[in-house]
Amino acid sequence: MSTRDLNRRRLLQTSLALGGLGLAGCATQPRANTTRFTGLSAQDIPPVLAPVRAHPDRLFDITVCLRPFRAQGPRIEAEQIGDTLVVHNYGHGGSGWSLSWGSASMAMQKALVNSPSQIAVIGCGAIGLTSAIMAQRTGAQVTIYARDLLPQTRSARATGSWTPDSRIALKDAAGPAFGELWEQMARFSFKTYRQYLGLPGTPVEFTDRYALSDEPFEEGREQAEKLDTLGFGTYSDRISDLTPRGQDLPAGATHFPVKYVRRSQSMQFNIADYAHTLMTDFFTAGGKFVRKEFHAPNDLTQLKEKVVINCPGYAAREWWNDNSITPVRGQIAWLIPQPEVNYGFNYKNISILSRRDGIVVQDLNGGDMRGYGNSKELADRKEADDAVATIAELYSRFRV
Repeated sequence: MSTRDLNRRRLLQTSLALGGLGLAGCATQPRANTTRFTGLSAQDIPPVLAPVRAHPDRLFDITVCLRPFRAQGPRIEAEQIGDTLVVHNYGHGGSGWSLSWGSASMAMQKALVNSPSQIAVIGCGAIGLTSAIMAQRTGAQVTIYARDLLPQTRSARATGSWTPDSRIALKDAAGPAFGELWEQMARFSFKTYRQYLGLPGTPVEFTDRYALSDEPFEEGREQAEKLDTLGFGTYSDRISDLTPRGQDLPAGATHFPVKYVRRSQSMQFNIADYAHTLMTDFFTAGGKFVRKEFHAPNDLTQLKEKVVINCPGYAAREWWNDNSITPVRGQIAWLIPQPEVNYGFNYKNISILSRRDGIVVQDLNGGDMRGYGNSKELADRKEADDAVATIAELYSRFRV
């Protein structure tokens, strides 16, 4: 046997021996922390979650948004002003992004009565821009008239979560028929968002969410109901078939240092990317934008378009003199983005959601009544610092 063949034979024998040791080692090593997954099937075992770097010096912005709430629910109706047909589409509370496509579809049905070839849209927020794109899909030439493009509107300061019944109406004021109307909007919107999943920039995606508590979740729910002194409508049960059910995880299944952990999956909007996608779609289809402010309803009759979809959001309270609009203040603190963090959670009523453009931190203490009737748009630094401190305390107790 040649020296070359002998060396090859020895190399093969050594490799097999080392491979055998490796296999034996794997077979005899116990799985780390296997007891943590008691009661979970393999596909439900939670992944290792990267921690949020919750430090006040990582806050790079604080934004405030006024949600346009109407006790009766969104105003989607038509009225004639002179020779102009005005279709209103505003007042979606905390559900503007979530219901935007569904409400735009309903508004378009009213706008198309006269088969217009030109349509004007007032407002360039979530509702205005989706209404404009829906109008384009009918073949109409569309012009948006607004003071600001979407990135400068109140819509750009939203959390970006799929929350289709967040302060959308008061149950008694909206009446029993509103549930069916809401369901139509929610289902149409949810289906339309399917078109934006998987696109470059990830404008829309699904992520895991964790509800964290040291007390049974039922107690927290009862406390939230006590805080709701107005009776906000809840309609999510009507579309429970669209998303997975929440799953209570066994103790020790995650590194969260709390007694109760519930995991769910939800859709979110990475608003910076999503807004860019919508604006690109609108302009690519021939849409036009005119920077303009309105001060009275009769101003609309001066437009060349005789069909107008009115989507001013909270501004409807002032320029349309609609006192049915109530402001609901919401503040978001922005932590520097962490690409490795791809989940959200709620702990002690502090909400964390990791988006591509930042990790949004929001104080939800007070439930649906928080911010109700508050029209102050000034940022509160202490509120932001306290929220970040709550999250920092949670992570300080993590098991390493």
